[in-house]
Amino acid sequence: MGRNVVEKILQEHLVYGDITTGSRVGLKVDQVYTQDATGTMAWLQFEAIGAGRVKVPLAVSYVDHNMLQSNFMNADDHEFLRTAAARFGAWYSRPGNGISHQVHLERFSAPGRIALGTDSHTPTGGGIGMLAIGVGGLDAATVMAGAPLELKVPEVVEVRLTGRLKRPWVAAMDVILELLRGLTVKGGVGKIMEYGGPGLRQLSVPERATITNMGAELGATTSVFPSDERTLFFLKAQGREKDWVELKADPDAVYSDTITINLSELEPLMAAPHSPDNVVPVREMAGQKTKVDQVCIGSCTNSSYMVLKTVASALKGHTVRPGVNLLVNPGSRQVALMLARDGSMGDFLAAGARVLECSCGPCIGMGGSPGSAQVSVRTYNRNFKGRSGTKDAMVYLANPLLCAFFALNGQIIEPGSQPLDIKRVKEPASYPVDDNLLIPPREAGVEVEIKKGPNIKGVPLKGPVEDEMHAWALLVVGDNITTDDIMPAGSQILPLRSNIPAISEYVYRGVDPDFGKRAVMAKAKGGGAIIGGENYGQGSSREHAALAPMYLGVKVIIAKSFARIHRANLINFGILPLVFKDPADHDRISREDELVIINARAALEDAASQAGRTFTVEDRTKGFTFEAASGLSRREADLLLAGGLLPYTREKFAGGSDG
Repeated sequence: MGRNVVEKILQEHLVYGDITTGSRVGLKVDQVYTQDATGTMAWLQFEAIGAGRVKVPLAVSYVDHNMLQSNFMNADDHEFLRTAAARFGAWYSRPGNGISHQVHLERFSAPGRIALGTDSHTPTGGGIGMLAIGVGGLDAATVMAGAPLELKVPEVVEVRLTGRLKRPWVAAMDVILELLRGLTVKGGVGKIMEYGGPGLRQLSVPERATITNMGAELGATTSVFPSDERTLFFLKAQGREKDWVELKADPDAVYSDTITINLSELEPLMAAPHSPDNVVPVREMAGQKTKVDQVCIGSCTNSSYMVLKTVASALKGHTVRPGVNLLVNPGSRQVALMLARDGSMGDFLAAGARVLECSCGPCIGMGGSPGSAQVSVRTYNRNFKGRSGTKDAMVYLANPLLCAFFALNGQIIEPGSQPLDIKRVKEPASYPVDDNLLIPPREAGVEVEIKKGPNIKGVPLKGPVEDEMHAWALLVVGDNITTDDIMPAGSQILPLRSNIPAISEYVYRGVDPDFGKRAVMAKAKGGGAIIGGENYGQGSSREHAALAPMYLGVKVIIAKSFARIHRANLINFGILPLVFKDPADHDRISREDELVIINARAALEDAASQAGRTFTVEDRTKGFTFEAASGLSRREADLLLAGGLLPYTREKFAGGSDG
């Protein structure tokens, strides 16, 4: 039996286990990268482990999220990241060098490798043929300390592409929007999407990266394309042809499912508020003639040179409609330099666009927030309610061609018959390589002082799980709760990422302003619980959505199902994730009910023989019991018994030699 691309990469990196769906495997990791919103805590955790220098072949610390420096906090975090990278043996990408995923694709990503990133959009690297997986910061820290990545082998779904993107106003983003329309934000959970078929030949690496980037919204572990002649073309253009290897599925490779998309038949699509899977054809929205107040083009999803040069050509000779605020954020300094040198930057400015620095910016509400109740159309990957920084904004997602059209017309209308001269730009045969803002690792043994500003606090720890767990229900929520709901971002909150006591005050602030106060009260009595619906914790990889609740005393979260990264983060910080065996029990629990799990520790100690261990939970307030499953592996149970991944890893890896 032949192997698919995913199986070939996994087999090449296997440390232990069998490459069969559902089994647990340990994997060697080639690359780990962090960004500043998650990286400060990840590097504090790495320091706390005590492993010395990083033990993976490549580690990179990027600065791309917390770029607004309205006070000392972000600047202090950047200095901490710079000195930590120097001390521990990582590359450092300076502020202004670009968004981590775009820069990593340009300068480090390579086919056949495994990369971890402390950001849910790490799968961008799948566009170049690597398995790039988003994880929490503590997972990244332990792998950098020398531990293998433990992964439950996902199903591999083939996405077979036929035809070519030839219809007007259709772009690569419409491929993933079409998948989201069919599969929803839960359709990829427990799966890896592997692309194949004759339609591959047309798609460049930047276009493939757009598709794999937004594959995170499916809930998929990651997405990957084969490595072929288009991959080689891109790597040659970046001066990195030595990193190329051919990588393709065997003719008789087996997949759990196959989805076929005819690129020739795709039509322009949009994701309406407030979810990336709320996808509708533009033609169905055109009759409403919705007024557009803001347009944002760029982010890690659509900020390549090909995309932005094409948009600049569409804007050339035109002026953005009065009342529309157009923001453009290039993905990297390389892209910005190319746009400046070929005149495209002048075309943006002449059209009335506001060109932002090479950073995440408006995507995470770090500047560029729309006005009250305004409509914002973005080439970004998420439109969760409030993520833009404005809670009542109506955020739509669309491809860059449509965004340029809407910016000039000021309405969401069908572009089919509207004149606009768009020159689709071909992939460049060479890129200007200038790595001056990438600082290489210092030599081993060179002492570097790690600088920590007053806002940088230590990593809080949780004690081991007790035998009888008491927890009061702090909140009962429905389906698709996001990590933005749990731990908001934005320019006021992100600077607190390295200060857990301070940032914990904002947990669930937008959902329930009194959550923090109730959590503190429950902690004094024994602890808190959260009751969730389906896909609890979808969205970003931010481990603060687990770390801050742990700090507030949350001990257990019982939900109908969990998003992959968030479930892992909960376990990493000693919070027990349980799934209702009968989903109807969710509606029987009320806020402030006292929940008790008897023999919790004994059950965890027995997890090796019962992977789907059932826990009995007693609601002492209402006087009934119900059952919940853990689905814990032996290692996950051991992490909870130890109080989380940090104490577990510190015990195993402390004292390791530098190298």
